[in-house]
Amino acid sequence: MAVLKADAYGHGASILAPVAQEAGVVSLGVGDSTEALELRRAGVRTPILVLGALVPSEIPFVVASGITPVIHSTGRLAELEEEARRQGRVLSVHLKVDTGMARLGMGAGKVPGAARVIARSPWLRLEGLMSHLAGSGPEGRTHNREQVRCFTRLLEDLSRDGLRPPQVHLRNSAGLLDGQLRVPGETLARAGAALYGFMPDGPPTPELRPVLSVKTQIVFLKDVEPESRVGYGGAFAAARPTRLAVVPLGYDDGVPPGLARAGEVLVRGRRARVAGAVSMDYTTIDITDIPGAEVGDEVTFIGAQDRDRITVFDVARLAGIPPYAVVCGLGRRVVRVPAGEKVAAG
Repeated sequence: MAVLKADAYGHGASILAPVAQEAGVVSLGVGDSTEALELRRAGVRTPILVLGALVPSEIPFVVASGITPVIHSTGRLAELEEEARRQGRVLSVHLKVDTGMARLGMGAGKVPGAARVIARSPWLRLEGLMSHLAGSGPEGRTHNREQVRCFTRLLEDLSRDGLRPPQVHLRNSAGLLDGQLRVPGETLARAGAALYGFMPDGPPTPELRPVLSVKTQIVFLKDVEPESRVGYGGAFAAARPTRLAVVPLGYDDGVPPGLARAGEVLVRGRRARVAGAVSMDYTTIDITDIPGAEVGDEVTFIGAQDRDRITVFDVARLAGIPPYAVVCGLGRRVVRVPAGEKVAAG
């Protein structure tokens, strides 16, 4: 399953859904029904699983669109069954069990009862059983293995009662990248961060290739004298005659404010420091040591220039946030362009 929630982790779900389809994924995972309906309207016909919780107002649209919901509690079963009956449709569902994340999902003891309710209903079909790994990094692997044991016991109980669904999934990117983690009976895995080329909890590895670059251009140049203060709060003070460049990318576009402390970008293949506070619409950089830089030059926040590269992990580390927050924070003004295509004017 290709997980495209949060607009494909900020990359553009409508762009990447067809790519996932061509690559042969079994299904797509999204965060809520709005994301699922947007993909349906974009012509995506691949099965879509809504991983998040539903509220009552969403249920008629989910049933009508042939989207598969995840059931986190027994309370939603009756509402979904009634709506499926009203529309005359058989609705496939997945049950989510909480094996240790303590977020969404029902306790293991409630799953067999919910599965029986679904098995007796002419309007519901139990298509899958899932859970979510909470462990992150090497220190989380022990906890992940405890979750696998809980999940496996439940799957065995369901199998004995003839209630085992055809799709069984537990591993996410962290689980997939843990070469020693095995889930007996698993038929499906949910790839998220790994699809986009970054590790969920650490620096990049040679096995993963970054998918996204974030680029802008210099729109204004300014020379300032020593001791000149730059930007909101005057946090940056020029220590020498300094050439500044202004780029039209700010925190509304996804530049983390934390980059004001130590952020770097690439200009003409060389590193330039962020100078002062990140604004809503603009960021100022120090290009004093990049001779010849001029208005119109490409500026890379994430990606490669010449022989240097700034990764999502680099930005996250310097900004003091997780890698997920970097890519998911990319704003609507940032145009998503498939590799090889040109940015359309306007």
